[in-house]
Amino acid sequence: MRTFGAALVAAMLICIGVLLSGWHVKIAVIWPWFVVAGVAAGVLGVVELVQGNAAKAVTVALGLVGLSIWFLGWVPAETPGSDVWPWGLVLGGPVLLFTTVLALRGRGGSLGLLGRWSRRSRRNGGVASRWQIWRKASKRAMRRKAATLKPSLKSLSRRARRRVPVTAYATRLVRVGLQWLWTPVEDVTLIFGGPRSGKTGHLAGLLIDAPGAAIATSTRTDLIELTAKLRERDHGPTYIFNPSGMGKLASTITFDPVFGCENPVTATYRAGDLLPGEGGSDEREHWVSQARRALATLMHAAALGELSMAEVAEWVADPDGSADEVLRLLRRSPEPMFVTAARQFLTTNDRTRSSITTTIMPALAYLTDPTAKAAATGGSFDVAELLESKATVYLLGAEEAHTAPLLAALTGHIAREARRIATESPSGRLDTAFTAVLDEAALIAPVPAPKWTADMGGRNITIHIGAQSRAQLRQRWGDNGCAAIMTNSASVLILAGARDSDDLQAYSMLTAERQVMVEQEDAGGRVTGRNPQQVPVMSPGEISHLPERHALVVRRGMPAAVGKLRMAWERRDVKALARAEARAAFAQRWSMRHEAATTWLAAVVDTLADRVEPWVARAEQWASDRKTRAGGAGVEVPAQDHAEPMVRAETVRLDVPETNAPAAPDAGAATAPAPEADPLAALDAELDARWAEAGSDDRGEGR
Repeated sequence: MRTFGAALVAAMLICIGVLLSGWHVKIAVIWPWFVVAGVAAGVLGVVELVQGNAAKAVTVALGLVGLSIWFLGWVPAETPGSDVWPWGLVLGGPVLLFTTVLALRGRGGSLGLLGRWSRRSRRNGGVASRWQIWRKASKRAMRRKAATLKPSLKSLSRRARRRVPVTAYATRLVRVGLQWLWTPVEDVTLIFGGPRSGKTGHLAGLLIDAPGAAIATSTRTDLIELTAKLRERDHGPTYIFNPSGMGKLASTITFDPVFGCENPVTATYRAGDLLPGEGGSDEREHWVSQARRALATLMHAAALGELSMAEVAEWVADPDGSADEVLRLLRRSPEPMFVTAARQFLTTNDRTRSSITTTIMPALAYLTDPTAKAAATGGSFDVAELLESKATVYLLGAEEAHTAPLLAALTGHIAREARRIATESPSGRLDTAFTAVLDEAALIAPVPAPKWTADMGGRNITIHIGAQSRAQLRQRWGDNGCAAIMTNSASVLILAGARDSDDLQAYSMLTAERQVMVEQEDAGGRVTGRNPQQVPVMSPGEISHLPERHALVVRRGMPAAVGKLRMAWERRDVKALARAEARAAFAQRWSMRHEAATTWLAAVVDTLADRVEPWVARAEQWASDRKTRAGGAGVEVPAQDHAEPMVRAETVRLDVPETNAPAAPDAGAATAPAPEADPLAALDAELDARWAEAGSDDRGEGR
C-alpha cells in the first residue's frame, strides 16, 4: 500500500467511525472498528516509510498498544469484540518495552552522546543550528554569565541585570542569518585575514564596542579615523603613541623604557619586551636569554641612577669603560643578584660579550631615529588612571623594525599593570573589561601572545588578535607559540581570501566532518546505488572562496558557522557621527560663504556709491542752476511763510517836496482812517511833478 493512499484510507475510515458514533444505536456500536481499520491503515503506511526491521516492529507494536489503551478506556462495552484489548498489550507491549530499554541505553554514556552528535550533525549538515547559536552564543547565553563577567552585577536583581546592556560584558562578532553571534569578554578572539579582507574594519567595530579602557595597535591610521571620535565621545580621552611618525601624527604621550625599572621585576619584564625571542632556534634563544639578563641589569642600574636609555646604549657600546659606574649604581639595588649578573656580563670574555651586545643592539636601534627617541624620552604612563577614565591608547607602527621594541614595551607595561590591578581586586578580575585590539601584532608589537592568551582572559582583559595567516604567527612565535595561540582562542574567524594550502587544510579540519550520500552510476549514467561518505563540513576550496565580508567562525562549544562581518563604517553610530560632521562642515562653509557674500555685496555697494555720487552732485547742481535761471534776478527769494501775520509798513518818499505833503491832522480833532494810497496814482503824480519842473506841456510825448 502506497503511503499517500494509506493516509487517505486511514483518514476516511476514521472520519466514518466518528460520524457513526452519534447515529443509530444499532450502527453506533460498531463505529470503533472503523477507527481501528483507519489506524491500521495509517500504521501500515508508516511502516513502509521507516527503514529497518526493528523500526517497523516498533511502529506496529506502538499501534497495537495505543489501540489497546483506547479500547480499554473509551470504547463502549456494547461494541462487539471490545474485550480484545489484552491481546494488543500482550503482542505489542514486550516489543515496545524492549526497544525503549535499548533506546535509553543507547542515549546514555559516551556512545549515546556521540550518537546524538552524529544525528544532529547529519540533521544540520555539520554547521551550527539556530538552536545551538541561541543556546551557546546569543544574548541570553551571555546574560546567564553576566554576574561572573561583571562582578558588580552580583548585588543586582535579575531584572536590574537585564537593564544593563550586553555590550558591558560581551562582544558582538558576526551575524549568522538573523542571529548575532556573541562572545564573552573573558574569551580571546583570533582573526585571520589578508590585506583588504575587512580585518581592520571588523577590529574597529570591536574597539568601538569595548566597554572600558582599550589599547589598539595598527599599521595604518584608518583605525584612528574610524574610532577615535566615538571612543572620546562615549568613553574617555584618546592618546596616540607614534614613534615612527606615521601619517605625520604627533605622539600625544611619551614612554621611557627605563620608567619603573628601579623595581627588579619590572626591569626583567621590560627587557623581555624589548628583546622578544619566541620562534627562533635553540641557539638564538640562548643568546636572547643572555641578552635579556644583561639588558635588565643595565636598565635597572640606569633607573637607580635616574639616567636614560642613551646611557644604557653607551654602556653596551663600551662595557669595559662603564664597568665601575654600573657596579656602583647597582649597589643601591634591593636585589644583590643584579650585581652578580652585571659583573658576569662585564668580565666575561670578549667573544661572548660581543655576541650578547650584538643581540642587545636591535632593542636600542630606536635611539638613532629622532622621532622615536622623542617619543621615548622623559615619559611615564599611569595605567590605573587609564582604566579609571576608560581612555584609549593608539599604538602606531610601520615596517621599520626599530620601533617594534618600543611598542611592545608600552603594550606589555599596560597589560601587566592591568593584570596586577585585576589581581588585587576582590573578585580577581576587572569589573569593566580592558580590551587589547592587536592588529598586526606579529609585525609591530611582538608581545608574548602565547602567555597572554592563556592568562589574561580570566582577569577580564579581552584580547583580539589580528593576523594575516598562521605562517605569520609561526614566524613570530614559532610552531609551539602558534599552536598555543590557536588553542587558547575561544573564537577563530577565518576571513575571505586565504590561499595557503596548509592553512586551508588546517581550517577545514577545524570544521569537523559531515555525512553525505554519494550516488554510484553505471556506464549508462543510471544510478545504481547510494553510499554514505564522510566529508569536511567546509572543504579547503570552499573556505578559499568565501564571499567578501564573510567569515568562517570556529567557536568553542558549538559547531562551525559562516557569518557576515559588520564593518565599522556600516554602523549606525559611525554613520550618525559622519552625518553630524558633514552638517557641521556644511554649516561652517555656508557661514563662511555668507560672510564672504556679505562682504562682497558691501564692497559692490560702496563702489557703486562712489561712482554715482558725482552724477548725483551734477544733477543737484543742474537743478539749482535751472531754478536760478527761472527766477531772473539771480538772487534767490526766500519763500514767505504765510502762517505768520503780515505787518504793513508806510513808505515815506524823501524826494517829494514838503508842500505836497498832506497837512498834519489836528491833534484835538477827530481823525478818520485815511484811505489806502494807490501806488500807481502816486507814481503818476510824481511823474507829473517832474515834467512840470522840466517845463514840458506834452506829457504824453515825454512819457
